[in-house]
Amino acid sequence: MRTTYMEKEDNVSRKWWVVDASGVALGRLATNVASILRGKHKPTFTPHVDVGDYVIVLNASEVDLTGRKPEQKMYYRHSGYPGGLRATAYRDLIKTKPTFVVEKAVRGMLPKNKLGRRMLKKLKVYRGSDHPHEAQQPEPLDLNL
Repeated sequence: MRTTYMEKEDNVSRKWWVVDASGVALGRLATNVASILRGKHKPTFTPHVDVGDYVIVLNASEVDLTGRKPEQKMYYRHSGYPGGLRATAYRDLIKTKPTFVVEKAVRGMLPKNKLGRRMLKKLKVYRGSDHPHEAQQPEPLDLNL
């Protein structure tokens, strides 16, 4: 009887991918990036091991939302005190912190545990089209959207 192959943390080979987010819907971008970070595109995918690759997202300030979401979408946080709920509109947040918008969307699609937090560290998001990771020789990732 054959046993299922389980990837070991020592044997994982990681690649670097670069994604251009300009004109791409936020949710579709986040699902594809989260899949690469988890390693689901690899034949050696193992759910309990971080086998994913590094992803560089460029032009985060040019990501799109469909429908009326640019006017209606809100981001909430709470201070922990009574009456401490704070809301920020998407249109304000994309001007001040566009990288946060993409990171939050991807974070919501990763596991909510230590493994997910380690996967999120492999995500690099930049506002413009420049990044300091040329030495890693990232390959362009076509999302086919």
